[in-house]
Amino acid sequence: HVQLVESGGGSVQPGGSLRLSCAASGSIYSTSYMAWFRQAPGKEREGVAAIYTHVGSTYYADSVKGRFTISHDIAKNTAYLQMNSLKPEDTAVYYCAASSRVIGGVPLGSPEYNYWGQGTQVTVS
Repeated sequence: HVQLVESGGGSVQPGGSLRLSCAASGSIYSTSYMAWFRQAPGKEREGVAAIYTHVGSTYYADSVKGRFTISHDIAKNTAYLQMNSLKPEDTAVYYCAASSRVIGGVPLGSPEYNYWGQGTQVTVS
C-alpha cells in the first residue's frame, strides 16, 4: 500500500504562484506514475499533470500547459506541482495520486490511479 500526503495549498491572487508537494510512503517501488488532479465545486475531477517516475516523462492538461510544472524527487519520494500565472479558474481541491498499473496513452485519467491523497485547497482570487 502507498500513502500520499499533500501540502502547500492556500490562497493567492491571480498571477501568483504556489508549489504543491506530495510525500509518498509505503510500497513506493510498486508505482510508476504520479499525478496531480483537481476538482472544483460542481465539476468532475480533472487530470492536471502526470509524471512517469522511472524516466521523468511529463504530461499536462491543455489548460495548464506552460504554467504548471510537475517534478519528482526520487531521494525524497516526493512529487511537486509548481503552479505559476494562476487564474481564478485554477481554484479547486488538488489531489496527488500514484499508480501501480500499466497505463497506455496519456496518464491523466483518474481510473488509472489506485492511490490518492486527501487533497489540498487552492484558491485564486
